[in-house]
Amino acid sequence: MTQTERHQEHWECLYGTKYLYKVEILKSLMDENEIPSVIVNKQDSAYLFGDIELYVKQDDILRAQKILQSFLDDE
Repeated sequence: MTQTERHQEHWECLYGTKYLYKVEILKSLMDENEIPSVIVNKQDSAYLFGDIELYVKQDDILRAQKILQSFLDDE
């Protein structure tokens, strides 16, 4: 894979919530399953509206969705 191809990888939002701890738990589950993920905090710091989102690579979205569903079922 060339440098340019690496920069063109597509990421998809897997999950969004206003609760940071939920996104951090999901990120750790992705790490345990060797799925690269990134947390993007779109929450306004003064008013705390908006979501905190977890992104995964498009190639990993199906595996990540299965892990997400298991996480949501256990809540």
